[in-house]
Amino acid sequence: MTTHALAGAVSADRWSADEALSALYAAHWRQLVRLAVLPVRDVGTAEEVVQDAFVAMHSRWGRLRDNDKALAYLRQAVVNRSRSVQRHRVVVDRHLRASSGRDPETAPPSDTRALDADRRTAVLDALGQLPDRQREVLVLRHYLELSEAEIADTLGIARGSVKSHASRGSAALRDLLGDVWKDES
Repeated sequence: MTTHALAGAVSADRWSADEALSALYAAHWRQLVRLAVLPVRDVGTAEEVVQDAFVAMHSRWGRLRDNDKALAYLRQAVVNRSRSVQRHRVVVDRHLRASSGRDPETAPPSDTRALDADRRTAVLDALGQLPDRQREVLVLRHYLELSEAEIADTLGIARGSVKSHASRGSAALRDLLGDVWKDES
């Protein structure tokens, strides 16, 4: 079922929450997990984030004003829940460092990593240094290939803000990754 046909089907009043969310799940599960993987950096955690978003939407289905916005609501829920996971990890890491006196991030990288894995890690690390909104816009645009309108809808911001965050985020990534790419040449 195409996204357009799915949106029309989900918005039909005859669909129950179970039917509508089953259709959304079948059509968008993988895309939503991909959205969560970048910020949380773990497939299992990303799947949990997406599953939690679907459960929350199911419990609130009757209060959803515009069923055509269900996918945007799910995307926003995934983004928000991914942020919560990140915040939780920061607190846990801070606590572990304080209690152990060691920094788990100082372990040397394995020599067996492939160049592609190093580049991916560099990109993910650079994305992690961006402000939340810039990172979210870039992930939605380049990883999920959403339009400016879809990104604006997902994040609840104006299209002009999407353009601004994308421009600033791209410039920051170029600066952050410039040395990485030069070192490998």
